[in-house]
Amino acid sequence: MGGDNEVFGNGPASGEAGKTMDPDPVTEAAPPGVGRNTVLALVAQLTTGMFTAVLTLYLVRALGPDSFGLFALALGIGNLALLLADFGLPHSVARFLAESRRDRDTSTGLVRDAFRLKLLTGALVATALIVASGPIASAYDQPGLVWPLRGMALALFAESLMTFFLSVFIALGNIAVNLRIIFFESLIETVASIGLVALGAGAAGAAFGRAIGYGLGTLFACWIVVRFFGGSTIGLFGPGAGHTRRLSRYAAPLFVTNSAYTVYSQIDVLLIGAILGTSAVAFFSAPLRLSVPLGYIGQAVANSVAPRQAKTAHDDARVDAFETSLRWLVIFQSALLAPLIVWAEPIVRLLLGDEFLDSVSVLRVLAFYIFLRGLGPLITTTVNYLGQAARRIPIVIAALLVNVVIDVILLPRIGVVGAAIGTGVAYAIYVPAHFTICRRELGLPMRPLALTFGRAALAAVAMGAVLYAVGTDTLSAAQWVLGGSAATAVFCAVLLVTGEVSRREVSEGRRALSGGLARFGLFAGR
Repeated sequence: MGGDNEVFGNGPASGEAGKTMDPDPVTEAAPPGVGRNTVLALVAQLTTGMFTAVLTLYLVRALGPDSFGLFALALGIGNLALLLADFGLPHSVARFLAESRRDRDTSTGLVRDAFRLKLLTGALVATALIVASGPIASAYDQPGLVWPLRGMALALFAESLMTFFLSVFIALGNIAVNLRIIFFESLIETVASIGLVALGAGAAGAAFGRAIGYGLGTLFACWIVVRFFGGSTIGLFGPGAGHTRRLSRYAAPLFVTNSAYTVYSQIDVLLIGAILGTSAVAFFSAPLRLSVPLGYIGQAVANSVAPRQAKTAHDDARVDAFETSLRWLVIFQSALLAPLIVWAEPIVRLLLGDEFLDSVSVLRVLAFYIFLRGLGPLITTTVNYLGQAARRIPIVIAALLVNVVIDVILLPRIGVVGAAIGTGVAYAIYVPAHFTICRRELGLPMRPLALTFGRAALAAVAMGAVLYAVGTDTLSAAQWVLGGSAATAVFCAVLLVTGEVSRREVSEGRRALSGGLARFGLFAGR
């Protein structure tokens, strides 16, 4: 991967219409290419994941079950409210920015109009949650929920704005800027939350610590935006740039798809709790949470590659970057299949403990879902940037309905594994249907991808045979290391023998890896 990235900060391009962008005052260099952007996006996710893990572990122990439960409930309600506050606007403005990234006037106007919309939707939703905090707490019969909800209302207002700014820089390919914003926000939120809770503020302190983190993070992002676009971008007065209507129109289908997907992502837990009881929820949720880090690479690739597929007046979409990235994602995700299926029990014993052995079958069934989940972000986000968000609505709804039907039928009969089957079948509809849109819009050939799937599947089977020979129950440290190494070597050997990966690609990969992350200048923006 790699290549030029003609977005804010580049010099003039020959023959382009409109005004070209001035050099980026933040990064002082042209935005990075696909490969570097992917690494930066991955590091950003790992950064926020690290801080989240530290903060969660502290809050669980410092607050105890009751107070942490209040915080978790307030956070869940806040996340639903955040969906309303966003109203699809971050993805909407990202799409149009990617299309007009060489035109300063148009891009600045888009950000200004979208920012005003975000202020309005965020303020309305946050105010509504503050007003409704009392009735919501009464409905749950939890008086102590009032102030955590109010803190979460302030947090969601700031988070909605910061999410908007992050989407702007993703669309423009300046993910190094996002890394700085995310690191700053995560650090402040962690310190503020721990400090307030340590002072005895309880669940409300955790919520207001979150608000402080996102508030200061948003101010930092505003400062960068002002340096990048100029102060008029976040001005509240004066005429608009005339983009409000088209931003709102494209935001509407995005809001529908985001809402439906949010329900889809929660429906299994809700149905398991209703049909099998809350104890069964843990056996499904625990292995599902294990899969979250396995999707970081796919999301990082999506943040780097998908914006380049936007249709511009210069016809400079990087379809080759999409094809190459999807190919490598298929290979990487295939390498995960064998361990998740063959070594499901050792993985559960190691990470969750023997009391979660009922999750072994769930993890095995979820393996195919985890495989597709690594491909999903690149494919679905590309559809958004192609301007085809409305075509996503029936796909998401169909996936949701299939999941619900399978869960309702199978949960009473085979238990929590039924939910894993429903999730996998629904995602097997969701991702390929979105890929069909990408294939038609980008003119993607199917034969190379089909060959990659076949060769990667063969490599996964060979890898699984090695893992099976090592053992499928409790593993010693030597079996983990030696067995895993041998299986990985076999997987790579099959890819080389079948010609899926060339020796030249291996050599290039070694050189890139030997360079290390230092060459990316993560905090220097260079």
